[in-house]
Amino acid sequence: MPNKVEEFNAYRSKMNEKLLAENNKLIKRIFNLDTNAYMAGALDVKTKELLGLVASAVLRCDDCISYHLEHSKKAGASKEEVMETLGIATLVGGTIVVPHLRRAYEYWEALEETEA
Repeated sequence: MPNKVEEFNAYRSKMNEKLLAENNKLIKRIFNLDTNAYMAGALDVKTKELLGLVASAVLRCDDCISYHLEHSKKAGASKEEVMETLGIATLVGGTIVVPHLRRAYEYWEALEETEA
């Protein structure tokens, strides 16, 4: 059975390399802005990643949700923190977010399996 986490990261890396190889200044600046926005500042990295997770769920971006789940986990977020965060996202986004909530839970399980 294919590993969801490895597949996601391999595809993301491959496509990011292709996009950045195009040498488009605007795309490179957006990638840089995104990277810098999630660095520690007045808010720690875990808090920023959880905020990114809420925004991604409300905007219904599955790739973004996976990315922020993985980075939240790396920043030390617990399952309870992630589930509470996703609960807020579902409250704010409404029931249309529920399918993304399901996939987020499934991806979190894959992250836990990868860690084991």
